[in-house]
Amino acid sequence: MNHDTPLSPLPLHHLADGRCPVLTTAALRAHGVPPAEIAERCRPGGPWQQLLPGVHLLHPGPPTSEERLHAALLYARYRGPAVPSQPRSAESAREPMITGLAALALHGLTAAPPLLSLARIDVLVSRTRRLRSVGFASIVRGADLPVAVEVTGVPTAPVPRALADTAASLMDAAAVRRLLTEAVRGGYCEAAAVVRELSRARLLTRPHVVDAVDALVAEGRALDEQRLYDMVNGFGLPDPLWNVDLRLPGGPHLGEMDAYWPEYGVAVEIDTRTPRPSGEAPRDAYREQLERLGITLVRCRPRTLREAPEQQATVVRTALMAGADREPPAYVLILPR
Repeated sequence: MNHDTPLSPLPLHHLADGRCPVLTTAALRAHGVPPAEIAERCRPGGPWQQLLPGVHLLHPGPPTSEERLHAALLYARYRGPAVPSQPRSAESAREPMITGLAALALHGLTAAPPLLSLARIDVLVSRTRRLRSVGFASIVRGADLPVAVEVTGVPTAPVPRALADTAASLMDAAAVRRLLTEAVRGGYCEAAAVVRELSRARLLTRPHVVDAVDALVAEGRALDEQRLYDMVNGFGLPDPLWNVDLRLPGGPHLGEMDAYWPEYGVAVEIDTRTPRPSGEAPRDAYREQLERLGITLVRCRPRTLREAPEQQATVVRTALMAGADREPPAYVLILPR
């Protein structure tokens, strides 16, 4: 038998029986299907159909949501080479991924429309790709592609990036607010991560985005404070003073603390990595100033409070035990925040 003989194009049932019967023209030719046969089978009323340029569905009738996702990815992956004059970077080497509303639907956000109802599927590619939007495949170019997350086998942008790409094209303020709020409230991501992505995309000057971010930050803050409260009570830590402002008598502002144990000289701050108010000391100097006064600052990341509260409680308990063995901290003013 001659192993160079192309596969017969005639029944082709083995191609259509796959989990997702969407193939490119190149893949079909590799299976021995000549271009004329592909064109014949994709005629109106034929057994196949062309979903996008160079991408074919091997059955008649409407494509499923999974088939549309794979078709958009195949189109983005194999059409349009990179600009040759551009150096190849880690970002440009990454494969295309689903982003925007389609990505949010894949991640499970209920505020995102169902996949089948979406008129377009956004695909994130490197900005060096020579590729245009066509049909339901909408190309989104980025200079700094994130690492994709596999969702049901589909390479998908992380939630913060998908939210930013959605907000860039969605003008419905209420819809943007619902998506951002659900993402934080549902634990899909931290508010600070979303704000960073929106800032990177230069979207924080758009009024409808700013309004949504204000609600998002308030939502995230309330959830983080509740998780800190649950951690302290759930793991048997002593009751602290909640939400206080520390100042030196007649001196500078020392910081806003989410919890403070004056008898132990231990303060806890939920660290969202947002810029500090103008005129306030940088973070390192801020911590050092507290330590000189005998106050230990423990920073809690929202993700740790959400995913590993016992670990965070151990860190706080260790600081309290060490504080009990030290000299009492310097006197500071404790004001309600």
